[in-house]
Amino acid sequence: MKLVKRISLVVASISVLGAISTASADQLDDVINRGTLNCGVVLDFPPMGYTDKDNKPAGFDVDYCNDLAKAIGVKSNVINLTWGDRIPSLISAKTDVVIGSTSDTLERAKSVGFTYPYFVFKFQVLSKKGVKMASFDDLKDVKVGAALGTTYETEFFAYADAQGWGRDNYTSFKSENDAFLGLYQGKIDALISTNTNIATKLASGQFDDFVAGPYIPNYDDVVGIITKRDQLAWINYLNLFLDHQIRDGRLDELHVKHFGTPVSPAMIQSLRDNK
Repeated sequence: MKLVKRISLVVASISVLGAISTASADQLDDVINRGTLNCGVVLDFPPMGYTDKDNKPAGFDVDYCNDLAKAIGVKSNVINLTWGDRIPSLISAKTDVVIGSTSDTLERAKSVGFTYPYFVFKFQVLSKKGVKMASFDDLKDVKVGAALGTTYETEFFAYADAQGWGRDNYTSFKSENDAFLGLYQGKIDALISTNTNIATKLASGQFDDFVAGPYIPNYDDVVGIITKRDQLAWINYLNLFLDHQIRDGRLDELHVKHFGTPVSPAMIQSLRDNK
């Protein structure tokens, strides 16, 4: 009986140690053991994410996914997401991380964990030539729209509500592409997106009859990488990765590649200030 008890104690001890080992493993360990990083990106948001002429994922956020996988020493699997898919993809374990230009709002931080910021946008208006758009307040008199679930939609609502405009002139679109198509087809007179996306669309030549307009007043859109909220060791690793992207000059290199200019000292300072 004593021998049986001792064997039982040994087995129980091994089980406890195994449970502790399993509990101590985190998302970084999972990625390393799997050999693949499942990285979510919104691929209808150029130049941050898009598909190239060979129908392969490309863009600033895609390059960050690939850089992260390379730093870890694993393969990169870029997964196309809509704006609304970003948080659910993490909760369902479809993705390990989302590099999807996600604004670091306090509301979102209730559901997911944020890294340090890695980019800063402005929210801007794109409207058809001839539409009066001298200031952001001119939106109250036109049909306006944006992609559903974006921070620029939320910020427009907050501004419109504060001004007492109401929302009868507003249309939500399920994706960024749908919003731009709606503008092109005349379903709306003006669209709100990021300054980078609007610049890319205007440079493409497809929106020659449209013009970039005013910014949402007094607002910088600070975005971070997101993952599961409880993965603190993983978030720490991602923060270090972002620091290295700046220190090693990779952020500057990718900014030149995708935007045509070196990253500005003001953006670098903003990224550091918002840590």
